[in-house]
Amino acid sequence: MRPLVMGVVNVTPDSFSDGGVWFEPGAAIARGRDLLAQGADIIDVGGESTRPGALRPSVEEELDRTIPVVESLVGLGAVVSIDTMRATVAAAALDAGASMVNDVSGGLADPDMPGLVAERHVDIVAMHWRGHAVDMQTRAVYGDVVAEVRAELEGRITALVGAGVDERRIILDPGFGFAKTAEHNWTLLKHLDRLTGLGHRVLAGTSRKAFLGRVGRDAGHERLPLQRDVATAVTNAYATLAGVWAVRVHDVPSTLDAIDVARAIEAAP
Repeated sequence: MRPLVMGVVNVTPDSFSDGGVWFEPGAAIARGRDLLAQGADIIDVGGESTRPGALRPSVEEELDRTIPVVESLVGLGAVVSIDTMRATVAAAALDAGASMVNDVSGGLADPDMPGLVAERHVDIVAMHWRGHAVDMQTRAVYGDVVAEVRAELEGRITALVGAGVDERRIILDPGFGFAKTAEHNWTLLKHLDRLTGLGHRVLAGTSRKAFLGRVGRDAGHERLPLQRDVATAVTNAYATLAGVWAVRVHDVPSTLDAIDVARAIEAAP
């Protein structure tokens, strides 16, 4: 079975990956429709930029950005995930028809999130997280990044289950680029099987991250975000072979091609 493809719709003015071109609701809805047509299985709608150094919008602003888009995409038949760290926003999105929560804090940023997910009986993506975007890179300190990320994710599983979340509803995300250096990201990618081995579904989100811009390039000549889709496709092929449940991406066609190639290699005698 191939990994699912989660297409990204950033309803933010300052997204690192696209510069805010989908910020207006009409543009975001059109983007979601295009991702569906290209073959995305899930549309992930987010109203808060989590690029390094980003400041948080107000709750009201995040609601205004995301809920009309969620409603419209659900109306088009999309399976929609709400990308938020706020239980208030997650609840409104679920009311609007979203069917899962993608919380990059793994339920740490808002103490009400685990209870909401448990009450609503929905899937939650629990990402490895060490703090908000404004200063998260100061926390990119590890002795053994794979062992520590794994242990911290196991801690989130325990906490979520303790709050009443069905363990089968928990999806893990190693958090590429979040409180991680490029070296940390590559090491986590190489050892993804250590995370899939925990017995939970795993979501890999490397798409257009800065470490893909830097790889093989001298300082000052890094690939810009829109030039990172080939590198992203390679990482998604690797993630497919590692047994991930889904990949979160900005470019769906190249991802589907990469998955096809990885599965053909895997199936070869």
